[in-house]
Formats: sequence, structure tokens, C-alpha cells
Amino acid sequence: MNTIEQNLFLKLKETNNILCTAESCTGGLIGGRITDLSGSSSVFDCGFITYSNEAKMKLIGVKEETLINHGAVSQQTAFEMAVGALEQSAMASISIAVTGIAGPNGGSADKPVGLVWFGMAFGNRVHVEKQIFEGDREYVRTKTVDHALSLVLDALNHQS
Repeated sequence: MNTIEQNLFLKLKETNNILCTAESCTGGLIGGRITDLSGSSSVFDCGFITYSNEAKMKLIGVKEETLINHGAVSQQTAFEMAVGALEQSAMASISIAVTGIAGPNGGSADKPVGLVWFGMAFGNRVHVEKQIFEGDREYVRTKTVDHALSLVLDALNHQS
């Protein structure tokens, strides 16, 4: 049985698409899952690990105003991360970005532990969504990676 990343790898090859990532709460785990596969250099360009707000701004162009007004874990930041990663990539045609609160600390009533915003830029479209994963830090990060890979695979399966 194929894993999500194996299925994504095959779909990226089949559709001649190349992926890039912008990761905060996962710290490179999405890119790691893809690059665990032999031949991944044909479908993966780069990954931006933008854990700090400064890295989000400097490396992928998230606006300071966005971070001040909405926070690092927000719909707006996920949108700008996805767009910025795709713009900064040398070859990618699709990007996936994640920003969230993996815990166990850092949550609030408005932004609980387990909240993750996903941004995906593909062609001239940007899709943003949020999920809340309940569990410990490892669980939240693992589910975030799984969901991010699934989002990209679904987008490629339904491209027009």
C-alpha cells in the first residue's frame, strides 16, 4: 500500500509539477517526508523553514503588518506564506504552507493548541483552510504533515 507521500510523488511526476514548502510548526517535516523518497529531486524544489516571524518576513515576504494585526498563526499569514514560497522558489509550480500551535504551550482561547492554518498556492489560485488537531505535540505535527500532503495530492487530482 502506498503512503500519502508516495502517492503525491507519483502524481507530481505524472502532472509535471514541482512542490515547495513553507513550514513553521512542522519545522521541515513535510519536506522531509517527500525527500525520504528516492528520486524526489524531480518533484521537490525547496523548503523554507520559517519558524520565527523574522524568517517569515525575510525569506518568503510575509508582511510585518500581517503578523502584527493577525499573528503568525492566522489565515492571512498562511496565505502569504504559500504565495511567498511559490514566488521565492526557483522551479515550483505548487506550494504548501503550514503555521500553527503544536503545543503543549502557546495556546489561547482564540488560538488553541492544535490549531493549524494551511495555505496552498497553485497556478493563480490560493487555498487556505484551518484544522484543529487534538493531541500531544508529536500528534499535532504528524497530522499536520499528513493533511498538508493530502491537500496537495487532492489539488493535483482535481486540477482543471
